[in-house]
Amino acid sequence: MSDGALSQAEIDALLAGVDSSSLGGGGSNGGNGGAESKALQSYLSGTVGAQSSNLSTMTGATVSLKGPEVSSSNRDSLMGQLPDMVTAVKADFSAGFPGEHIFLFPEDTAKAIAALMNKEENIELDEMAMSVIGEMVGTIVGTQITTLTGKTGNKSIANVSPEAVNVPKATAALPAGDFQVADYQLDLGDGKPHRIWEVYGPSVAADITKALNAGPALASPKPASAAPAGGMGFGGMMGGGLGSPTNVQSVQFPNLMPQPTAQEAGNIGRIMDVYMEMTVELGRTRKLIKEILSMGEGTIIELDKLAGEPVDILVNHKLIAKGEVVVIDENFGVRVTEIASPLERMSE
Repeated sequence: MSDGALSQAEIDALLAGVDSSSLGGGGSNGGNGGAESKALQSYLSGTVGAQSSNLSTMTGATVSLKGPEVSSSNRDSLMGQLPDMVTAVKADFSAGFPGEHIFLFPEDTAKAIAALMNKEENIELDEMAMSVIGEMVGTIVGTQITTLTGKTGNKSIANVSPEAVNVPKATAALPAGDFQVADYQLDLGDGKPHRIWEVYGPSVAADITKALNAGPALASPKPASAAPAGGMGFGGMMGGGLGSPTNVQSVQFPNLMPQPTAQEAGNIGRIMDVYMEMTVELGRTRKLIKEILSMGEGTIIELDKLAGEPVDILVNHKLIAKGEVVVIDENFGVRVTEIASPLERMSE
């Protein structure tokens, strides 16, 4: 600049620790950028229906995700679209297509999502709210991985556990150079427009595009061995006499006990902070309607449990354990004495 003053984009870059000389005037669609944008947009557009359904289930509201519009961008160009405060969620791919993968939400959008999922109004973006946003992104990425696996045949795709932070846009960690940005329109049913930006690092965008263009790898069947002249079949053996069999291999039977895969083991971490209702049931009984209507103060109800018999511990109304009632500082508690077997849980 002729007067030596810094532009707002350059100031933002300096605050984030980025070399301002690397900032361009806007996103570039030259080179492979346009091909990557087209491939990613085609693939992501096919997931929005499932994403909308999943988000509606998680929030309990009618949620609609539309788009996305995918384009090549860079830090300077994207900064011009973002509000001053954003909720940034790192959901990098750790395997399959390893590299940077980030979601950006306007602060108001993040609050609206957390409020719906926590069933709480006027929510603050505290640690619990950040955990909820991370859980939502984990669900989105899980759907994407399932689709990518089907389209590319790559079964090793995995991502790190999403981590959300609410920060000024200038400090949001973005990839260096040109990257791909998917711009979604989100309808939360509150009459307000919402947007989500999904950022793919350069290497991730290139690797996914290459795999999408190649399609799923098909395993070629092994050709059958040609029988030598004279025949090695039953007739040939009869004609040439019975000889000693060659190349005999023992049969390898698969393990009948299911073993959790690495992906399955990692997915359990996504629901570790989900609340579930736990109740302790002292006992049950059945009464006629006329007996229930005749109840009053002082009525004694006889239960089906004997005195001293363990009480049932239920999670979401399913039996998981038995225990005994204890008193802790004038409060009731339950000491677990037995974990219910799978058969017992299924019979409930």
